[in-house]
Amino acid sequence: MKAVWMAPLRVWIDSSAVAMVMTAFVFAVTVGLVQPTQVSAQLFSKPAAPIAPRPIPVLQAPLPTFDYPQHETLTFTVDWRVFTAGTAVFHLDQSGDILKISATADTIGAVNMLFPVVDRFQSGFDLKNGCSTGFNKQTQEGRRKIASELTFDYAHGKQTRNERNLVKGTAAHKVTNIPACVTDSLSAVFYTQSQTLAPGQTVYFPLADAMRTVTVGMKVEDREEIKTPAGTFQTIKVQATADEGVVKNRGSIWVWYTDDPRHLPVQMQARLFWGTITFHLQSVDFK
Repeated sequence: MKAVWMAPLRVWIDSSAVAMVMTAFVFAVTVGLVQPTQVSAQLFSKPAAPIAPRPIPVLQAPLPTFDYPQHETLTFTVDWRVFTAGTAVFHLDQSGDILKISATADTIGAVNMLFPVVDRFQSGFDLKNGCSTGFNKQTQEGRRKIASELTFDYAHGKQTRNERNLVKGTAAHKVTNIPACVTDSLSAVFYTQSQTLAPGQTVYFPLADAMRTVTVGMKVEDREEIKTPAGTFQTIKVQATADEGVVKNRGSIWVWYTDDPRHLPVQMQARLFWGTITFHLQSVDFK
């Protein structure tokens, strides 16, 4: 019974379970209890035929015509089935050429009594080239407490992850190769805002995922009208796709961006084998 509640609550970031909802991406994608191999076993009765991974693309710079706000706070309610399971808040702040992003995920109500979650994420990217500046997370989920830092050394083509288990008192250090520029699972949601989004188009970029680099595609599916507590929006529905990694193995993930020059994310959804988690925009603050 406990596992049934735990899986859906570790909703959009974890490096072995990190990479995209990217905090819908990020919470639903990267903060899952179920490991990718476990998910595959649930989704396929027979081993799936291997698919050759797409070559790692070059990260395209944000369009110079796209204008990020100096400050922005997006607050979402997080629903699982008929329950409002928690809240997710994203803070965006410009500092010179860097867009700094922080996100929080907290359970509320009865869900919080069963399995409390207090997660914090920090990321950012260079507004000139889109390169991630790193990804940090502090997760407190039930009795589990983990602090993790992912750094990128582009000059030497290396990414480093330092992780500490605050309950067990253990630590892990890993170093792997990366290309000249990557995004991360939190930054990717907001980096995508700056790209041209038209039905039938797919935006590809390299994503640092579980200490490797994978190609993620943001596939523009259609236009839809979406109703949220923050209002009714004309949107562009975008699905995150990948040939390998967390995005591929976690099920299906979508982000609805407003169909206007802002491309504001107003709804995010992860449809996994144990259920669907949806992020509904509650409010937007530009202070």
